[in-house]
Amino acid sequence: MRLRRKSQFEAVYARGRRFGDGFFTVIARPNDEGPRLGLAVSTKAAGNSVQRNRIRRVVRESFRLRQRELPQMDLVVSARAGVRSAANAVLRASLDTLWTRVAHQCDLRQHC
Repeated sequence: MRLRRKSQFEAVYARGRRFGDGFFTVIARPNDEGPRLGLAVSTKAAGNSVQRNRIRRVVRESFRLRQRELPQMDLVVSARAGVRSAANAVLRASLDTLWTRVAHQCDLRQHC
């Protein structure tokens, strides 16, 4: 359920479709294996390791709750500068909106 190799991330970055808001960018690319998640949370965007890990936990939990609604996609979530000061509830709401956009615009018939 995760993207782990650099080549997997590069494939998504090269041929994926971007969705974003003030907190996150989600890049989606169809696959044949089901929804898989990759995270890109930089020090510049999120701050120290405690903040980065908090953001990663929020993203992974949101993905876990919504993965059955998502089409078969590789998804890379990148954090933007606003995540550092945002509350967890605000980040979850932002991710819910992005997951909904991905699900509606990238189904198997449209191929993102």
